[in-house]
Amino acid sequence: MQNVLVTGAAGDIGTRLRRLLKGVYPRIRWSDLRIPADLAADEEFLAADLTDMAQVEKIVAGIDGIVHLGGHSVEGPWPTILNANIIGCYNLFEAAYRAKVERVVFATSNHAVGFYPRDKTIGVNVTVRPDSRYGVSKAFGEALGAFYADKHGLRVTCIRIGNVGDAPLDKRRLSIWLKPEDLVQLIRIGLEHRDIRFEIFYGASDNEAGWWDNSNARRHGYKPQGRAEDFRAQAMAAQAKLAPDPVGDRFQGGPFCSDEYDADQRP
Repeated sequence: MQNVLVTGAAGDIGTRLRRLLKGVYPRIRWSDLRIPADLAADEEFLAADLTDMAQVEKIVAGIDGIVHLGGHSVEGPWPTILNANIIGCYNLFEAAYRAKVERVVFATSNHAVGFYPRDKTIGVNVTVRPDSRYGVSKAFGEALGAFYADKHGLRVTCIRIGNVGDAPLDKRRLSIWLKPEDLVQLIRIGLEHRDIRFEIFYGASDNEAGWWDNSNARRHGYKPQGRAEDFRAQAMAAQAKLAPDPVGDRFQGGPFCSDEYDADQRP
C-alpha cells in the first residue's frame, strides 16, 4: 500500500485516524465535504461531495487502497441517508473499480445488525437486522462491497464498528467499545493482509461483555489491546444517570432500536 485515500476526514473517527495513521503509508490523501479545522500543512486534502461521481473519481485517482468513512454517521431522514450513504457509497465503489483501486475498507456499523437481542452472541454470517435507516444503508454498503469483490475482484473488508472512543461511556458500550488503536489494526489488516478477498469483521476491542464472535478478525491476525472491563466502574456510574429504555435495553442497537419503534402496538 503506497497511496491511500481516507474519506470522512473531518469526522470524529477521521480526525483520530489522521493522527494514528500518520507515517504508516507513504502517501495518505484525506477527503471530506469540508476542510478539517485542524488540517496540518503536510496533509494532502481534497474536498469532495460523494454524491457527485466526477468529484469522487477525482479523489480516487492514483489511489491503491481506500478507507471509506464518509457519509452521514447517525440516523437521519431518508433523503439524507439515500444521498450520503447509498448514492455516495455506490459512487465510491464504482469509482474505485474504474480506477483499478486494489482494496476498500468500508466502515459499516453494528447498526446493520442492531435488532439482535443482547442475550444472543452473533458472528459475521448472520442475516442483517438493521435498526434504522442508517443501519439499512450500512447493510447496503456491505452487500455492495460483496458485489464488487465477487463480480470485479476488488478486495473488500467491512468493519462493523461498535463505538470508537477513549473509553466505553455506558453499559451498552462496555459490549461494543473499540479503542482507536484497535481500529487502526483492523484497517491495516484490510489494506495489507494478503488473503483478503471479502471479509466482515466486528469493530470491537477485547470486551468481556461483548455480543459478537470476532474470530474472523482474529484469524486474520487481529489482537485487540483495549479492555472495556478496565472502565466498568465509570461506565456503570454513567449508566445509572440514564433513563430506562424498555425497547433499546433489549437490543444490541440500543436507542437506534427504540427511536420510532411501534412494533409492540400492532395486533
